[in-house]
Amino acid sequence: MNKYYAILKKILDVGKVQDNKKGRNNYLLNEQLLLTPADLFDIFECHNIARKKHKNELQLFMLGERCVEKYQEAGIYWWDYCGSIFVNSYPTYFEKLPPLVAKINKEKQNSKNYVLGRREYSGTLPESRAVPD
Repeated sequence: MNKYYAILKKILDVGKVQDNKKGRNNYLLNEQLLLTPADLFDIFECHNIARKKHKNELQLFMLGERCVEKYQEAGIYWWDYCGSIFVNSYPTYFEKLPPLVAKINKEKQNSKNYVLGRREYSGTLPESRAVPD
């Protein structure tokens, strides 16, 4: 049994039940599911889905490809609604992370004062908020 099915089985067997306006939900607390590309491949292989497309999509994603046209060239059309470029995708954030970490280290301020997003943080905080040397 793969990791995905194992966690689903655990949710059904020992998970807690919650009733809310969306219905009855089973859930687990303090659980983590880590999937490698091989794990994802196992999940894809046991379902009747477009395996080649998912494999190609995963490869493009892992390469950091943000251009929707590249996905279309691979026969993947379910991202067409996003426009021509993935704006807030993980590859975008991963590109911005090293410069942000360098800026935090250089300015010696608490990292909670920075935002990793589409807009760049252009100013610095007042001296009273800066971390002392």
